[in-house]
Amino acid sequence: MEILYTRCCGLDVHKRSVVACLLTPGEGGQPTKELRSFGTMTAELWALADWLAAAGCTHVAMEATGVYWKPVYNLLEDRFTVLVVNAAHIKAVPGRKTDVRDAEWIADLLRHGLLRASFVPDRPQRELRELTRYRTTLTRERASERSRIQKTLEGAGIKLGDVASDVLGRSGRHMLDALVSGTTDATVLADLAKGQLRTKLPQLERALTGQVGPHQRFLLAHQLAHLDDLEQLIDQLSQEIAERLRPFEDKIVRLDAMTGVGQ
Repeated sequence: MEILYTRCCGLDVHKRSVVACLLTPGEGGQPTKELRSFGTMTAELWALADWLAAAGCTHVAMEATGVYWKPVYNLLEDRFTVLVVNAAHIKAVPGRKTDVRDAEWIADLLRHGLLRASFVPDRPQRELRELTRYRTTLTRERASERSRIQKTLEGAGIKLGDVASDVLGRSGRHMLDALVSGTTDATVLADLAKGQLRTKLPQLERALTGQVGPHQRFLLAHQLAHLDDLEQLIDQLSQEIAERLRPFEDKIVRLDAMTGVGQ
């Protein structure tokens, strides 16, 4: 079988340890095999990288195990050609002996060019992906918090959502803040309406007549504060994402012009 890489390494990555199997040219065409274990602290991963570099290693392969491969990849990618391989693909390659360690098997497959690397975006793209995914998580949390606020209002008999299209719009937020501060007069609350909503004052008065207890004011106060925090975080993330996308602004504008594609 053709040998593709003469100096390569297979890594078995765990949460607290990395087992490395380094293969280098040996006598009679058989590779020299060296196994070492390293911790996953940054200093220990640097020691792993230095050891591989000193041995002249050119290629490193590891399984895509959870998120544990990411710090290893981030540290090694500038010094070696690093392959992250789907675990199912490695298991599908026939010929493995039962007493062979994962790191040894990965190294042997890598040596013969039998591994198919998964696509890993470059570092700026990975960083942008983390930011956008976190923003998505916060956006979903914001929607959940809005639902919790609506449930609290319903429990207090406040039917603001039946009259106002956006309970948490400018008018709705003024009313909710007044409810939290202890205002119970429905006429006073309805009079906080702005714009077109003022044409619905009678309906608002009926919708804002309820029984808001102390525990519901407590819940509303914390739910609204949490919502404000989420809004601020989402805005900050959006600004950071927009700054990182600035070099691609022309491409984004062209893509946005396509039917069905939006920002």
